[in-house]
Amino acid sequence: MNLRNARPATDMTTSAQDMQRSKVELVVARYREDLSWLREVGLPCRVYNKGPQIDPATLPPGPTPETRVIALPNVGREAHTYLTHILAHYHNLPQYTALLQGNPFAHLAPPEEPGVTPQGLRQRLLTLAAKGTPFAGLAWFRLRCDGLGRPHDLADPAKEGRWKGWGKDIPVARTFEALFRAPAPKEFLARAATGNMLVRAERILARPEEFYRRALALVASDPDDADNTGHAFERLWQAIFSGSESTAGTVSSRSGRI
Repeated sequence: MNLRNARPATDMTTSAQDMQRSKVELVVARYREDLSWLREVGLPCRVYNKGPQIDPATLPPGPTPETRVIALPNVGREAHTYLTHILAHYHNLPQYTALLQGNPFAHLAPPEEPGVTPQGLRQRLLTLAAKGTPFAGLAWFRLRCDGLGRPHDLADPAKEGRWKGWGKDIPVARTFEALFRAPAPKEFLARAATGNMLVRAERILARPEEFYRRALALVASDPDDADNTGHAFERLWQAIFSGSESTAGTVSSRSGRI
C-alpha cells in the first residue's frame, strides 16, 4: 500500500467521491471553445481538438485528474469525435463515459433558470453514475421528431452560413436505416439531442465494433455536414445506446419538444 497516497479512514465522503470519480471519464469534442471549465469539473478527460491549439494553462493539471489532448480533423461534428473515441477505446472503456461538446452548459438548464456550473455538472455526472444509470441525456429537454428531424431550427436565419447543411431537413430516418439496416419508425424520441450524454460501458459494448465502424463511415461520408448527417446522429444517440441490437425506445407517439 502506498501510504503517501492513503486517506484517513474517517474521510468516507471524500473516499466515496474519489472512487466514483475514477469510474467516469469525460470525452470532449472541442473546436474553439474555452475549456477552463474542465479544471472545475475535476474529472479525468480526453479532449479531441478540431480547432486551434489549446492553451495548456486552461486545462486541469496532471497527473490527477489526467487530461489528454488528441488532434482530429475538423469533420463530422461531435458524432465523428465520439465514434472515433469509441472505436479507439472499445476494449478499454471506463465504467462511465461522459460525451460532451466543448461548451455543454448552454444546453444543461432552461434559459429562464440559473445555469449549471461546472461543479454542478460534476455532481450530476457522479450522482448518475452512483445510481447506476445506464444512459442519460444531459440537456434540459428531450425531442420528438419525424424522419426529417422536424420540428427543428436548422433554417434559423441567425444560423445561416454556419455549416453547409443550413436550411435543410435532417435525414434521421435515412441515417437510421443505413445504420441499423432496418425500416425506420415514423417518429423518434431523442433524449440526447444536443450531443451531451453519460453512457455506461455495457451500453456501448452492447453493439459490436462493426456497428460503430459503419456509423463512423456514415459521418465521414458527409464531412462538412452538408446533408446534416451529424445532426441526424444527435437524434439517434438514444437508439445507438439502447443496450441491445433492438431499437426499442426510438419510437414516440407525439411530435414536438417535451
